[in-house]
Amino acid sequence: MTQPRLAADSSAQTLTVLFVDQSGQLGGAEFALLSLAGRYASRGKVVLLSEGPFRARLEALGVHVQVIGNERVSSIHRQSIRFGWLRALPGIASQVRAIAAEAKRFDVLFLNTQKALVLGALGKPFHRRPVIWYLHDIMSAQHFGFVQRVIVKWIVCHVVDRVVANSRASAQALAALTGGAADRLTVVHNGIDTSIFDSFGSLDASDIAVLRRRLGLPEHAWLAGLFGRIAPWKGQHVAIAALARLQDVHLVLVGDALYGEHAYAQELRDLAKRIGVTERVHFVGFRDEIPAWMKAMDVILHTSTEPEPFGRVIVEGMAAAKPVIATAAGGVTEIIQHQHNGWLVQPGDERELADAVSSLRASPDLAQRLAEQGHADAQRDFSLDGFLRKMTQEIANTTR
Repeated sequence: MTQPRLAADSSAQTLTVLFVDQSGQLGGAEFALLSLAGRYASRGKVVLLSEGPFRARLEALGVHVQVIGNERVSSIHRQSIRFGWLRALPGIASQVRAIAAEAKRFDVLFLNTQKALVLGALGKPFHRRPVIWYLHDIMSAQHFGFVQRVIVKWIVCHVVDRVVANSRASAQALAALTGGAADRLTVVHNGIDTSIFDSFGSLDASDIAVLRRRLGLPEHAWLAGLFGRIAPWKGQHVAIAALARLQDVHLVLVGDALYGEHAYAQELRDLAKRIGVTERVHFVGFRDEIPAWMKAMDVILHTSTEPEPFGRVIVEGMAAAKPVIATAAGGVTEIIQHQHNGWLVQPGDERELADAVSSLRASPDLAQRLAEQGHADAQRDFSLDGFLRKMTQEIANTTR
């Protein structure tokens, strides 16, 4: 794939960047960082706070990766932060020092997740490098505890030089938390490499059947695909419940349970059995070939029950030229316009979700129109080239 050109600014072309991400797993924040770190492969480095498949993805792009992990720090989650940080304090101090030592060798420290924010920013007195944070979350009481919000507020107000948010929804929540700082806060939506979806070309019914056969999916069923991490707030249970209201529709769940959410995955299987739709729910786990899996679907679903900070999978569905049904909250409304380039439903409403699926299934022309407009909008508004150009400039702005 041809790499997009850098911004013309000469400083942007010569800056060296240390990226820090808390996870070795592959989530939306990691996919956003993947292309950016690849763009800086010759003059940057990525520090991960835990091992995982993300490391291999980065190294495949020629990115130098170092893991600075600590089991006690990694075990701190949103729910346990007020109790877990004391036990993890020695590990926190160790990671802060190690990240600071690495940061001294670079021009800019780019922090991609919240734990990376804390550990990277606290070391600023030691490394004295400009700090930029790419915000991927809606920092509200609905999503995060009091202690975590206080820590983030203090760091943003007193340490971070620049914040880039992945959506206006994320930016507005942070502005409300911090009381402003608008001059240091900008929005850059994630970018998608649409070419990997377009490489499939135009697929007719026989092509789709062949693709489904290769993927082990029912060849002639009407398939609704739900992509992403298996987690309660992602709303897979809503999609399964909606299936009970739909005739002959199959649901394909692409993604794994992470971060201790395996009990929820079992609850989903139990729910499918209880309402009698087990044979129409396909748990396929994590898959690398997302474009192929999306192309095999009739519709792409997004069912998050809480406001989504952005909704990368929605843009991917649009890039795959499939009609997308998504929940109308958070950054999603910055991507989908109802019945223009997709279909919006209220979060957690299984009846409305089922009605939307039925409407698109009953009206192939409408589904095709939404898919075509979504595809055009994904290429225009969420291109990888545009994302890299804007992020490169934001990194350069951090040093000014």
